[in-house]
Amino acid sequence: MKAVILAAGKGTRMGPLTENRPKVMLPIVNRPLLEHIILTLKIAGIREFFIVVGYCKEKIIEYFGNGSGLGIRIEYIEQKSLKGTADAIAVAKDFVNGRFFVANGDVMAGLSDIKKMIYANGDVVLAAKKVANPGQYGVIYVKGNKILKIVEKPEHSESDLANAGIYVFSQAIFDAIENTEPSVRGEYEITDSIQLLLDSGYESGYVPLEEWQDIGFPWHLLEANETILRAGEDIQWEVRGEVERFATINGNAAVGEGTIIRNGAYIEGPVIIGKNCDIGPNCYIRPATSIGDNVRIGNAVEVKNSIIMNETHIGHLSYVGDSIIGEKCNFGAGTKVANLRHDNRNVLVELGGKKFDSGRRKLGIIMGDDVHTGINSMFNVGVTVYGGACIGPGVFVG
Repeated sequence: MKAVILAAGKGTRMGPLTENRPKVMLPIVNRPLLEHIILTLKIAGIREFFIVVGYCKEKIIEYFGNGSGLGIRIEYIEQKSLKGTADAIAVAKDFVNGRFFVANGDVMAGLSDIKKMIYANGDVVLAAKKVANPGQYGVIYVKGNKILKIVEKPEHSESDLANAGIYVFSQAIFDAIENTEPSVRGEYEITDSIQLLLDSGYESGYVPLEEWQDIGFPWHLLEANETILRAGEDIQWEVRGEVERFATINGNAAVGEGTIIRNGAYIEGPVIIGKNCDIGPNCYIRPATSIGDNVRIGNAVEVKNSIIMNETHIGHLSYVGDSIIGEKCNFGAGTKVANLRHDNRNVLVELGGKKFDSGRRKLGIIMGDDVHTGINSMFNVGVTVYGGACIGPGVFVG
């Protein structure tokens, strides 16, 4: 079976994190989100991939190439204008035959669930997940193992099954897409195309997912990062760099080649640290932290439950908790990030001029690339900082 992965979108709800990269290239445990999806599908038996690209397509193509480095075959199909999910699938019409697998590039599912999808019968097979608020997704109504209807983001729902964004289709889906009318948003929704198949009597089925992570907002990256690190199943817990005599690694840690862990550093796993990093001395790296390549963590720095991207420097006497920091940022000495609400309310985050409830009591900052902070600068909980910003010494950003 061949797989089509939809990776053309920017991911506007990721705020500053997608200024210079598509959402699918955001790192989780030092690998792009898209790579996690591809590797799961590969283990499930899929070897041929068609990636639908658009925004910042060169980032994806440069990283994955023809797929030979992962032992698979990748071809790229450009969606020149983003007209919806159905349109994204339609551009793959001339590349697939028979039944084929489709996955949104921002959803992660478990291996056993993927295998069930591949071997399920039907012209349309959907992955479904029980959620508290299915109205945020497409809502699936079923009878037995048959799908009755699917409704995109209804105001009221009598079903708790959400469309998880993973599908298996027969070639019939392309005729349905051709007959799909644009939605009120002006887009061609795959849920409308699926409904046309259901109304025409095509065989349908669904697979309830046991494991599913929708990466819709920045804090979902932190959740996925922590889940994968703590599971630790596909991580090689090897220390390939240098650990000085009086540094301590307690628990699972993966450390890349060329990295030095200096005396007095205390690393509490699970933690992953990339290549050619300089860590310490006398710093504290706490659990569920991913540190990219060529990162500098200075003296007396504490980092907790965060994603630090490549070539960023966290200057001495700084604190970073529950945060996502972009590439090539530089923190002046004493930069402090607040990550805790003391009133027990959830942290709100402003993205695209709209505030969203993160559902988290602890959440630090979401920072784009190439941000510089002055000494003793401070950041309140849930702050977003766009790329290229320069924060002056002693400035409070709230």
